Amino acid sequence: MRWDHLVENPENPENPKRPATPENTATPESTADDGTAPSSRAADGALFAADAVTRRVFDTPEFRGMTFYEIRARSLVNRVPGASRMPFEWTLNPYRGCGHACVYCFARKTHSYLDLDTGAGFDSQIVVKVNAVELLRRELASPRWRGEHLAMGTNVDCYQRAEGRYRLMPGIIGALRDRANPFSILTKGTLILRDLELLRQAAAVTEVSVSVSVGFTDRELWRTVEPGTPAPGRRLAAVRTLTDAGIGCAVLMAPVIPFLGDRPDQLRATVRAIAEAGATSVTPLVLHLRPGAREWYMAWLGRHHPHLVARYERMYAGGSYAPTWYQRRITRQVHEIAAEFGIGPSGRGAARRIGTSGPPEGGASGQDKAPGPTQLTLL
Repeated sequence: MRWDHLVENPENPENPKRPATPENTATPESTADDGTAPSSRAADGALFAADAVTRRVFDTPEFRGMTFYEIRARSLVNRVPGASRMPFEWTLNPYRGCGHACVYCFARKTHSYLDLDTGAGFDSQIVVKVNAVELLRRELASPRWRGEHLAMGTNVDCYQRAEGRYRLMPGIIGALRDRANPFSILTKGTLILRDLELLRQAAAVTEVSVSVSVGFTDRELWRTVEPGTPAPGRRLAAVRTLTDAGIGCAVLMAPVIPFLGDRPDQLRATVRAIAEAGATSVTPLVLHLRPGAREWYMAWLGRHHPHLVARYERMYAGGSYAPTWYQRRITRQVHEIAAEFGIGPSGRGAARRIGTSGPPEGGASGQDKAPGPTQLTLL
C-alpha cells in the first residue's frame, strides 16, 4: 500500500514528495486523556485546501487501525461542474474517505487527489472538516447564496462511523433548518436516527428528503463487500423508523452486483424487504466500476470469487458501466417486482429531491451510457 506523507515527525519534512513508510513514520509516545494522539502540521494544509492538519488516532476498538486528519477547511459547499450529469448543482461533504469500507465505492479515486491511498487507506484514513458547521453557517448567510438544494452523501457517507465521534451532522442540519434551506441525504448509516428530531424540525420549514442505500439483503454478501456498514436489515429498520416519523424515505437499491446479487430470487427478496420497511420508492442501480474503484474491486473479486474475474472483464470491457441491455433488464425486473408490492421507482422530480436522478457519467462507448432516467450515479 502507498502511505501518505501527512504523518507526524516525518523523516524529511522538507521533501513532501517523499511518502512516509511504516519504517520512517514516528509513533506517538503517549495519547491524550481522551484516548487520542494528536499532532499538527500547518505545511500540509495546502494539499487539503486547509489552514492546518491535525493527525489523530483514537485508542478505541471501533476506530482501531484508523487515522483521522482533522482540518479547518476553507470552504464546504461545492458546486457540481457544469459538464456533470448529476441532477443537483450543490453538494456538501464533511468527510473524505469512509469507514464503511465498501469494496466497490466509486469515491476511492478522490483520495489520490490528497496523495492518500485509494485502497485500504480510503477505508482507514479519514479527512474530517472539523469546522464544517461554522463554514456552512457563513456560506448560507452569504448574499451570493440563493438557497439552492444541497445534496449530502453524494461522495462519501456523512453518517459513517466517524460521525459518531465528531457529530458534525446535527450542526449541519441545524444550520440548514435555521435558513430553511432544502437538502437531501443519502446514507447507509443508521446513525441518521440520532438526528431524527432535527430532521423533523427541518422538514417543517423546508424540503427534506432522505434515501437509504440497500443493494441486497444477502448477509454473506454484505459481510464481504460492505464490512463497515450496518447490516441491511438494520438499514431497512431505519427506513421504517424514518417513515413512521413522517420523513418519507426512499431506497436506492445499489449496487446490484452482477453474478453475486442479481438472481431473480435475490432481487425479489430485497424488494420485498424494502416494501415491508415502508419505503416510498425503490430505484435500482447496477454496480459501476470507475478507475480507482475498479482495481480495488477486481482484486477483491480475484481473492473471493476468482471464477468470476473473466466474466467481469468481459462485462465491463466497454468502460465503467455494465452493458445497457443488462442495466435495463435489472431495472425492469426490479420495477416489476416492486409493482407487485405496491411501490414504484422515484419519479424524476422525486429523484431530484433525494439527489439521485439522472444518467451516470459515461464515456463515448454505448456501454457507458445510461439505460434510462432511473439509473443513478451516487454509489
